[in-house]
Amino acid sequence: MRLASFAAALIGLAASAHAASGTPTSTSSAPPVQRDVVGNRISENIPTPPRALLERLDRYQNTRGANFAGWSGDDAILITTRFAETAQVHRVRQPLGMREQLTFEREPAVAVQSRPGVPGFVYGQDSGGSEFWQLYRYNLERREATRITDGKRSRNEAPLWSHDGTRIAFTSTMRNGVDSDIWVQTGEGPPRNVLSRGGTWFATDFSRDGKRLLVQRRVSINEAHPGELDLVTGALTLFPVDGGRAAFGPFRYAPDGKGAYYTSDEGSEFMTLRYHAPGMAEPILLSGGIPWDVTGFDIADDGRHLAFATNEDGIGRLHLRSIPDHRPIELPELPVGVIGGMGFSPDGTRIALTINTATSPSDVFVIDIAARTLTRWTQSEVGGLDTRRFVAPSLVRFESFDGLSIPAFYYRPANVPAGTRLPVVIQIHGGPEAQAFPTFSPTIQYMVGELGMAVLVPNVRGSSGYGKTFLKLDNGKKRKDAVKDIGALLDWIGQQPGLDPTRVGVFGGSYGGYMVLATMVDYPERIAAGVNVVGISNFVTFLEATEAYRRDLRRVEYGDERDPAMRAFMQEIAPANNAHRITSPLFVAQGANDPRVPLSEAEQIVRAVRANGRDVWYLVFNDEGHGFAKKSNNDWFTAATMMFWEKHLGARAPAAQH
Repeated sequence: MRLASFAAALIGLAASAHAASGTPTSTSSAPPVQRDVVGNRISENIPTPPRALLERLDRYQNTRGANFAGWSGDDAILITTRFAETAQVHRVRQPLGMREQLTFEREPAVAVQSRPGVPGFVYGQDSGGSEFWQLYRYNLERREATRITDGKRSRNEAPLWSHDGTRIAFTSTMRNGVDSDIWVQTGEGPPRNVLSRGGTWFATDFSRDGKRLLVQRRVSINEAHPGELDLVTGALTLFPVDGGRAAFGPFRYAPDGKGAYYTSDEGSEFMTLRYHAPGMAEPILLSGGIPWDVTGFDIADDGRHLAFATNEDGIGRLHLRSIPDHRPIELPELPVGVIGGMGFSPDGTRIALTINTATSPSDVFVIDIAARTLTRWTQSEVGGLDTRRFVAPSLVRFESFDGLSIPAFYYRPANVPAGTRLPVVIQIHGGPEAQAFPTFSPTIQYMVGELGMAVLVPNVRGSSGYGKTFLKLDNGKKRKDAVKDIGALLDWIGQQPGLDPTRVGVFGGSYGGYMVLATMVDYPERIAAGVNVVGISNFVTFLEATEAYRRDLRRVEYGDERDPAMRAFMQEIAPANNAHRITSPLFVAQGANDPRVPLSEAEQIVRAVRANGRDVWYLVFNDEGHGFAKKSNNDWFTAATMMFWEKHLGARAPAAQH
């Protein structure tokens, strides 16, 4: 059954069998189900959040950040930030100046790219979290947006401007709904398909004359194939890859057009920044002495400087080099945190970047290269809270079953009385090829500061940021080794005198949701409660139902369900097939329009756990996809989650403090 029809069936069931909100239903083998339908929200067995909780939590939920989205042609910067339901594009003309909102949409504005030389930008937007993003060109002079893609069930992403601002290259599934081709739009004309070789392709840079395009076919996080496309003849030249297989980040033409800068893990554990030009036997390794990934880089339009960021054990570091001699240039000291988007000003004299820390939301800062000064351009709100009470995590490491060292960020309330044993939530990231960072989380700050809980955020095997060997340690039939990492973390918790091993909850989204379910299956006596958000409950049914354009990419990571042996393994480890082992309270939350992990994954685990006589809190938003992008939806989910922890982990409620 396709996702849309499955969601329609669910909505129809709610309308026909439960026309009156709050009508209880039941099955022969599960406790009664109390269903409430309020607008786009369907909840089952979830109590109404009390006023005291909503009021206290509201201050945390009204924090907001600002993210750099590019320099505008009028020497202002573009940012994305939220002032209503979703993040939209704003313009800031001076440090700490007024944020002028430019887009006013119900859905979030994503993939914002400013237009070189002219005040304007391109951005993406989907409907209800479907991820069928359409691209829009925004004319700042006329204050209007024009759609440049087909407006149908196509996924359009990664927009890239030519250096003169006349053309946009982007990735799209418009041709057949499965393959991600490269398209180019010139001026106000219709886009044309310039590369359709099958698979997933991205454009990374235009040549200065606009006649060539650096491109890349992405097979997985561990494998990509870069090349150059002649836009006049259509000829594609693939570059040789050391060893035949490697990971690559973006390629960019050098300012003189004769060489290229790029990141790759060829012959290395980490994504290293390199420069290569015709006639060179080996590339120059610009970050060769840094044993961490380069996460991004930018080249100034005047060709004088290159900036790149590294991820060093979860902390961002910024580096600046002169071109062409690659001499290091001193930078001002930055706040200790995670570096997001960055970019040179049009004249090449400044660098704007997003910085997020564990105790402050994302904000935009600007570096003056010559003066070596750092200037704050945005000051985001923190709901009127006292930021001095925010808690920064410590980085801890624990040893897993096979001796592997696993890092985790450990948040612990301040001023805990001696002898107190705190409840703990283990928060597991998705991906699985993602990485947890010590970034600002109002939810974690609420849990630590208001509920008196400890929070552990591990980077289990399979996480990015720790080298390609670490990244591949959970692939295919090694899947349960990552779950054993959580088992080792449970052992570590049991050894800490300040933590209560009888009150441990697990929380995760997407692949992290699978990890929640798998942990509850494998360690039922050690997990007090679990929250699964848009999580996978069976890799076979997930791979058969996820959108076709991403199926092969996921098979590289999880295994191919069409292979009988792999299929049998997936069925063996599926939480949905082992639901009888889930004996602790479970909360499942899902977006009905999720194209990645379909609604059916949530439905089947809820059904299976309830069939064993267990109660499940179940929440569905009919206007969301892979996660909750709308503030009101996310606020309600967060309040429900805090109630869940209060009930099942014995965390203190806000009313107890006032």
